[in-house]
Amino acid sequence: MNFSAAASPGSATRSKLDRKTVERNRRIHMKGLCLRLTSLVPPHYFNPSRELLSQQAQLDQTAAYIKELKERIDELKVKKQLLTPMSSSSHTSSPASSSFIVPVVELRELGSSNIEVVVVSGLAKNFRLCDVISVLQEEGTDVISINVSSVGDRVFHTLHAQVKVCRVGVDITRVWQRLQELMSLAYLCEDAQSY
Repeated sequence: MNFSAAASPGSATRSKLDRKTVERNRRIHMKGLCLRLTSLVPPHYFNPSRELLSQQAQLDQTAAYIKELKERIDELKVKKQLLTPMSSSSHTSSPASSSFIVPVVELRELGSSNIEVVVVSGLAKNFRLCDVISVLQEEGTDVISINVSSVGDRVFHTLHAQVKVCRVGVDITRVWQRLQELMSLAYLCEDAQSY
């Protein structure tokens, strides 16, 4: 009886140590997973820098980033569905009408000093890319890259621009309005030429 009573406190202490070790290992593992998750988020997304935020704040901003990405994916799926019927119906129409598409402009801020401009047009591009670049430069940015790709009867022009003076920044709404006016003017000129 004394022997079993003496063994009991030692096993209780050992099980307590085992639980502490398991808990410590679990916390270390969770901390590693949190670091991996937050490392997948672009550094410019964190508003102060990642190093100044608590782990909970980092996780909150990461969750917001994931939510934003999901909303963006949903928007793109809707746009794809809207464009898909148009492209299938345009294949049955005449080639001249399938290449004539009203240009669409989309702007996104990438951090505090970069913007992305996407212009979707038809194969018969009815605007000049140099005019788009001029608008961006006049509004205080430098175009750092241009990508052009086509899918079916659509041409996607993607421009990445960097703000010249970060303190001043760029009025995204104004840039978008000017580009919309440019595309509307190009559309009206194309429409007038078709008559």
